[in-house]
Amino acid sequence: MSLLALDIGGTKLMAALVEGGNVLEARRIATDRAGGPTAWLDAAYELCGDWIGRFDRMGIAVTGLVDKQGRWSALNRATLDIPPGTPLTKMAQARFGVPAQALNDAQAAAWAEHRFGAGVGHDLVFLTISTGIGGGAVFGGRLLSGRSGLAGHFGQTRGGADSRLESRVAGRWLAEAAAKTGHASDASAVFEAARRGEDWAGSLRRECLTQVAALCRDIQLTFDPDLIVIGGGIGLSEGFLPDLCAHLAELAPVLRPELVAARLGAEAGVIGAADIAAQTGPTI
Repeated sequence: MSLLALDIGGTKLMAALVEGGNVLEARRIATDRAGGPTAWLDAAYELCGDWIGRFDRMGIAVTGLVDKQGRWSALNRATLDIPPGTPLTKMAQARFGVPAQALNDAQAAAWAEHRFGAGVGHDLVFLTISTGIGGGAVFGGRLLSGRSGLAGHFGQTRGGADSRLESRVAGRWLAEAAAKTGHASDASAVFEAARRGEDWAGSLRRECLTQVAALCRDIQLTFDPDLIVIGGGIGLSEGFLPDLCAHLAELAPVLRPELVAARLGAEAGVIGAADIAAQTGPTI
């Protein structure tokens, strides 16, 4: 039987029926940011309620922090304002009538890329660079979660600064920095302007690359993975990965990370969440 997988993020809510590494059907709507966990689960049920009977358990990938008891909290409330300790798995089980397993969306994507994508058979760190920055790590065939589920939350690191890394390098920062220069642009528009040779945009793109390159260098020194898999709208934008590699080219081979592009795209979260739920089994 297929598994149901949900992906609840700051911009989209996605429901999918998944078998192994294959998404059989998928539906998406915009996340109602003014809602809350109950409203988001209700919206998911409305989105895919006609699939009831086609799945016997479910996986949920979400932005933010999920602890070992399935309680959901925000780490950056600007992304999605989640009440602390929301009992997500219990709520999902009550709403959908099947056992549920929940985890962070970037951790789910890391697992999916390890199982079915760019990093099959490898120890890897997955890094998504998009509206924010997230990540996950898989070593020895195991997804790292950590004591509290924090493993891989690279966007929340400070590096001696007063603000989170994702607040000075990712999509929200690019839009805010562009506005300060008099340009109303999102990240994709900034990068398009950079390709046209506009100096203001080129400067912002170079700053983004410099900071992400430093993060990749630190990840390599911390974990020494076989691969760092790069995903997200910024990470997979035209020319970003080759330019990121160029920023790291001067490093000695033993220190230089091996960067590869993620393969599973926007479906990585639901694929990873479903596979984790499948391996956990029905007694969650």
